[in-house]
Amino acid sequence: MSKKGVYETKLKNGTVSFRASLTCSGRHISLGSYDSEKKAHKAYVEGSAILADKQGELYSIDRFEDISRGLTLYPQKAIMLMNLRDNGIYIAAPIYIYSNYFHYYLSESVHLTFDRDDLFYYARHRIMQRKGHYFVADYGMQVTITGRYGIRPYAVKGRDYVFVNGDDTDFRYNNISIINPYHGVLREGEYGSYRYRALIHLNGNHTIGVYEDMTEAAIAYNKAVDACKNAGIDNSFPVNYIENLTGREYADIYEKTELSKRLCEYLRSVKLSTASGNQQS
Repeated sequence: MSKKGVYETKLKNGTVSFRASLTCSGRHISLGSYDSEKKAHKAYVEGSAILADKQGELYSIDRFEDISRGLTLYPQKAIMLMNLRDNGIYIAAPIYIYSNYFHYYLSESVHLTFDRDDLFYYARHRIMQRKGHYFVADYGMQVTITGRYGIRPYAVKGRDYVFVNGDDTDFRYNNISIINPYHGVLREGEYGSYRYRALIHLNGNHTIGVYEDMTEAAIAYNKAVDACKNAGIDNSFPVNYIENLTGREYADIYEKTELSKRLCEYLRSVKLSTASGNQQS
């Protein structure tokens, strides 16, 4: 007869596994699979103890990293049970809710902080980490979580955006300041005397020009993309969407913005080479 809270099952390859689970307020909660009945039962006992510890005297979220070292129960499951116990909400994700924010635990010692407005989203999207980047699977695609803040793909921390309090695990909206929202634009100089260099990647970075205004640099980048396409280069360049200008204002800046002579010469040579190749064929 199986121990309480445990039932035996088999994996697809025939390996015997032991699943632990418990019931709280009529809700069936899975505690995961274990390779022995003893471990599964211990996980059940620990999960039950967490729920029973109403004052958090033994299992406090504030001491979670230390507590988790002695648990057989998976740390993510322990977080879910602590949140259920303290906040009365069961979320099938390693989330612990505070008054105005919540923590999403990636491990026993690492958690990300978010505004409560994002709770619904992250309760349904598992955060993964790779090479220092955090992303979720959304509609079959891997999406970086920084994109939710208007930070463009491949933006560089410290150059294009900063965490105001210096904590790069704090993703509350008022802690993220976007320095540069545009593709192909780099800010140079010091505060009070910034200039903006527009670049485009064509077998290496080519300078489009250096401009006094960030928006002008962004439009110059768009103009360079159009020039590349006109020269027969179509690399699926991203383009900048300028929100604070009317169509007429955008067109005026576009027309007066000049591209560097070196870039124009490079594109001219590409266009001539392409035309010559077409004639020979």
